[in-house]
Amino acid sequence: MYNRAILHLDLDAFFVAVECLKNDSLRGKPLIVGGTSDRGVVAACSYEARRFGVHSAMPMKMALRLCPDALVLRGDMDSYSRYSHLVTEIIADQAPVFEKASIDEFYLDLTGMDRYFGCMQWSGELRERIMKESGLPISFGLSVNKLVSKVGTGEVKPNGTIAVPSGTEKGFLAPLSTNKIPGIGKETYKKLSFMGVRTVKVLSEIPMGLLQREFGKHGQELWRKANAIDDAAVVPYEEQKSMSSERTFQQDTLEVGKVRDLLRGMTERLAFDLRKANKLTSCVTVKIRYADFNTYTMQRRIAYTATDGPLQETALDLFDRLYQRRQLLRLIGIKFSGLVQGHYQIDLFNDTLEEIHLMQAMDRIRNRFGHQAVMRASGLG
Repeated sequence: MYNRAILHLDLDAFFVAVECLKNDSLRGKPLIVGGTSDRGVVAACSYEARRFGVHSAMPMKMALRLCPDALVLRGDMDSYSRYSHLVTEIIADQAPVFEKASIDEFYLDLTGMDRYFGCMQWSGELRERIMKESGLPISFGLSVNKLVSKVGTGEVKPNGTIAVPSGTEKGFLAPLSTNKIPGIGKETYKKLSFMGVRTVKVLSEIPMGLLQREFGKHGQELWRKANAIDDAAVVPYEEQKSMSSERTFQQDTLEVGKVRDLLRGMTERLAFDLRKANKLTSCVTVKIRYADFNTYTMQRRIAYTATDGPLQETALDLFDRLYQRRQLLRLIGIKFSGLVQGHYQIDLFNDTLEEIHLMQAMDRIRNRFGHQAVMRASGLG
């Protein structure tokens, strides 16, 4: 029985790195990627900008106050998606089992590889190949589980590597601040700090029962993470599920306008499901079935997104290309695939805070009262 060997790969300042590949003169400068108006939002920033306190999801106005010399670039999701797919293809060519955790983050299960080839050496060679073929800097952490590997990567960024030997995981995490643990957000960190718990070591020594009383179900997970316990498997990329929705008409129809309105509404609801699951899609498929039961589909690869506009535009264009026979329609369907974890704000490079807050407010209402509680007028068909 082998100890698990889990590799975590994370592209360094991914959006910024892609921008520097497109324009070499940007290297070494404080860069902010996001909405270009002062009411926009920071989607990503360079390490040079981070030194001034700039971080993602910060209002652009505040970021420019902290770093007035920063160069602001409008995001280019087409380029980011293209490079993400390139790195994915390189990993798929070499890795026995890998999971694409987000647009710029991967887990690989290398368990048993030490018998044939050292995991650290193999990981280093994969990293070198990625950097050579993509031009992008990338860091990695290697340990017995996903949690410790991810934390390790964060500790050696940018452009670093680390292996945490089996049996040393708790000692590795012990001196770190609790906010270095994935899943410990601002509120949990604030509450732990108020309790006097600032390091993972102190957190690991608190009885699980006490943490459960303070944090509910989350308490057990906090205890497990602080004690470097993580049994989560690497989920093979091909097995990550798609999301889909279909509607069969009560009566076969020729009313194209109503079908388009219905498809627009279905796409909006499915996009909400994406955001609720904190996922992005890179492929849209539309399906139609005629009254004679002949069925046709068409798909298109797109830049990673979970926002209504681009998805509705793609779905409607695919429908217009598919529906050529002008015969009675029986069914319409929409599917999102190529899913990865990721927050939908990363592709809101042109949106203002007000627009982001509007979408978030609509999602909160849907979360509480259901899909039908609030919709755009165009999707009510």
